[in-house]
Amino acid sequence: MQEVSFIDLGLMDYKKAWDYQASLQKRIVDAKTGIQADTVKNYLLFVEHPHVFTLGKSGKENNLLIPDDVLSSIHASFYKIDRGGDITYHGPGQLVGYPIFDLNDFGMGIRDYIHNLEQAIINSLSEIGIAASRLEGATGVWLDVDNPGRTRKICAIGVRVSRSVTMHGFAFNVNTDLNYFRYIHPCGFIDKGVTSVERELGSVQSMDSIRKLLLHNLERIFHFKANPVSLD
Repeated sequence: MQEVSFIDLGLMDYKKAWDYQASLQKRIVDAKTGIQADTVKNYLLFVEHPHVFTLGKSGKENNLLIPDDVLSSIHASFYKIDRGGDITYHGPGQLVGYPIFDLNDFGMGIRDYIHNLEQAIINSLSEIGIAASRLEGATGVWLDVDNPGRTRKICAIGVRVSRSVTMHGFAFNVNTDLNYFRYIHPCGFIDKGVTSVERELGSVQSMDSIRKLLLHNLERIFHFKANPVSLD
C-alpha cells in the first residue's frame, strides 16, 4: 500500500496553492530523474479558495461571460492555467483536491486515474444519499444523466501530468455559492446545470465531515494510507 502525505491547506489564495502544488510536482519529477533525492513520493492537498475562475489550456475565453470590471465587483480573480479542460469556478464551500501522485507508483495511466477520482466522489455521494454517475463524453461527476433536461454537475475534474506525475485535480461543490456559475459556461457546457451537496440535501453541510468521508474513499479507491503533515 502506498503512503501519501496529506496536507489540508484550509482557505488559500488560488495562485499560492497553484505554485505550491507545482513545486511538489517538480520535487517528485526531479527525484524520479535523479536531479535530487526525495523520500516523499506522493502528496494529496485539500483546500478551499477565495472566489476565482480558472481557464484550462484548451478552454475558450468567451466562456467567461463577464468583463474585468465585473470580476472586481464580485471579489473574484481569473487565471489561465496549465490543466486540461475549460473554465470552472472555485470558491468557499467547495472542496478542492490536488493529488500530486506518481501514477507509476499506483500502476495506472491517466484514464484510470480520472476514473478513480470520479469513483471516490460517486461513492462519497452515495454514502450521504445522493445518486451520482459519469456522463459519457465528459469528465467529472454528474446527477440525473439519463434526464437531459435535469443533468447537472456536482464535481469538476481537470488535471495536468508531467512524467506520470499529476497536479490539479477535482472541485467538489459542497456548500458552494452556485450564483458564481452564472458568470461562466461551466466546463464549456451551455446546456448543463451545476449543483451542490447543500442544494441536493436542502441544508448546509459540515465541510469537516465531507473532507473525512472523501479522504476515506480516496484511500480505499487508490489503496493508499494518508499521513497528515504540515505545510512546508
